[in-house]
Amino acid sequence: MKISILAAAAALMTAACSSAQAANFEFWYGNTGSVEKAILAQCDAFNASQSANHVTCVGQGSYEVSMQKAIAAYRSNKHPVLIQFFDAGTLDLLLSDAVVPVQDVLPDVDWNSYIKGARSYYETSGGKLYSQPYNASTLLFYVNKTELEKAGVTEMPKTWEDIIESARKLKASGHECPYVTNGEPWSMFEQFSARHGLPIASQHNGYDGLNAEYVFNTTFFAKHLQNLIDWRKEGLVKIASDTKAGNYTAAFNSGECAMMENSSGSYTDSSKAFAGKYELSVSLTPMYKGYERHNTFVGGASIYIMKGHDQSEIDGAKAFLDFLRKPEQQMFMTASTGYVPVTNDVLDAIAKSPDAGTTKYATAAVGIESMNEPGTPDTRGIRLGFYVQFRSIFMEETQKAFAGTQTMQVALDHAKKRGDELLRRFEQTYKTAKLP
Repeated sequence: MKISILAAAAALMTAACSSAQAANFEFWYGNTGSVEKAILAQCDAFNASQSANHVTCVGQGSYEVSMQKAIAAYRSNKHPVLIQFFDAGTLDLLLSDAVVPVQDVLPDVDWNSYIKGARSYYETSGGKLYSQPYNASTLLFYVNKTELEKAGVTEMPKTWEDIIESARKLKASGHECPYVTNGEPWSMFEQFSARHGLPIASQHNGYDGLNAEYVFNTTFFAKHLQNLIDWRKEGLVKIASDTKAGNYTAAFNSGECAMMENSSGSYTDSSKAFAGKYELSVSLTPMYKGYERHNTFVGGASIYIMKGHDQSEIDGAKAFLDFLRKPEQQMFMTASTGYVPVTNDVLDAIAKSPDAGTTKYATAAVGIESMNEPGTPDTRGIRLGFYVQFRSIFMEETQKAFAGTQTMQVALDHAKKRGDELLRRFEQTYKTAKLP
């Protein structure tokens, strides 16, 4: 009898240990700085909130590195259950056969509660969500209100025409850097095209087929970049390399530059830098007069569930995703980093909080408003192969134009040609795959 009881107890202990071990799972992320601190705080909070599961959160240093390591780990069966991937890697993940759609794993979640701009980027052309939007950013317009008011600008700019009028007043008052841009595709190219309703590529930016071709060199976007060239010559616009800091965010935060477009995820750092020195204003990004405003794209990253794990690990991952989706956790991420909440109900939770109306949640309402503007088939997102590599090509060619070694139109034509070559290589690589 005693042996029987001991055997049963041993079996129970073995099962409990096995279950506890299986409930341990990894989440790989690619952020550093204040965002990494916020992610690790959420991981600790999840582990402290319950004892059934334990998440180990592993930083990889950058989105690109995380992506490369995850694919390599998947091939050797050493991959995590959850992986954070950035917006530009979406198509690569969808066709990798390494992930399972989050909507299939969590069918009871009201995924329609997600803000439209965040959801559409990570869903299939048929509307199935593949990953859970997490640290969501979008492009906002940052203004040093103190410096503009010194120059006689009392109403904050809303259009590009307003920006240039304000820039001329700033220059006349002695300001050396009225407006600054980093020249990078996410902010200067992708977000501009989205909110102006301009296609980046055919097949609705690739959502309707792998045979897409780039078209941005023939849209109004080409005129906008030529305007930036002309305004730079006039001393109204600087690119990052023109600034003392060599970094456009640092140039704005120090007061060197008065206006910029930047990610909502940069708000916390700008707000801290301005404290006691300048008044900061953030608003919707500027439009050209005569264009209807559409939704901006989501930036940042989302969380995918990788294949090849047992059910207990999947259950733990589901619990973690449920935890991150809670309004209070989204509010924490917004307050800590400036990233935008991803579900519409969070605005109500913010309105009821004691910090409603403070700078703590300054990016929430404007960021959600920007991504919830009316959409078109060309503003769902970007579903183009080897897009990470294309971003590098875009920077290389347009920087030559800013340096004066080729015209901007030639730069865009070259970027289109080289980008199309990447698309054809990607199409050939996945010629037997079906676009989800």
